[in-house]
Amino acid sequence: MTKQKIALVTGGNKGLGRETCRQLARWGITVLMGARDMKKGGQAADGLKSEDLAVEPVQLDVTRADHIAQVKALIENRFGRLDILVNNAGIIHPDEPMFANSAEHVSLQALRETFEVNFFGQVALTQALLPLIRKSPAGRIVNVSSILGSLTLHSDESSAATQVKPLAYDASKTALNQFTVHLAASLKQTPIKVNAAHPGWVKTDLGSQRAPMEVEDGAKTAVRLAIIGPDGPTGKFFHLDEEIPW
Repeated sequence: MTKQKIALVTGGNKGLGRETCRQLARWGITVLMGARDMKKGGQAADGLKSEDLAVEPVQLDVTRADHIAQVKALIENRFGRLDILVNNAGIIHPDEPMFANSAEHVSLQALRETFEVNFFGQVALTQALLPLIRKSPAGRIVNVSSILGSLTLHSDESSAATQVKPLAYDASKTALNQFTVHLAASLKQTPIKVNAAHPGWVKTDLGSQRAPMEVEDGAKTAVRLAIIGPDGPTGKFFHLDEEIPW
């Protein structure tokens, strides 16, 4: 069993995921880059390998049970444990405009498809890999959420979040936040820490070029939570060093 830390980042071949892989690998961590498309994953991983970083692509669509089983078997057979899981994969449905309130018209299909990726897939993968994370001396689970999942801020008229209400996306992140709280409580007697990260509004395919933050800064919150020490928080929601209300 290798002494080097092993991390898995879902949705890792572009945007925030790719930058999260890069930053974790710079800490000397072996990073498995989860990608739905292995060709794209291979190209992205090769780019990071050219920087002398230990990044390997693995095929992983979090909505597919067979992919989850294959990744679990790979990690178990090669490494024997998993130290870090970053649940980064996520979508906003193409039928749902980001900067609008879709509560009156969002389709059930859009809701279901969004939840499949942003919530059900994350729960299924985490539950499957938890036995391997338990074998780590200091397991870390980071759920990449969004400030738009905060019910507190959505109900605060002074918050900018009140202006951005795509229901399927926001509700899926609220559900992911609840999973974070529940899982952290379930694991509180173990060394495993579970936290949620809000990257910020970042220049990615999802965030658009209107976003004020660069991807390098957007990845910092998840990376910080992935490498926190034994005295670090668990069951909390952060953007950079600032705790966000649920």
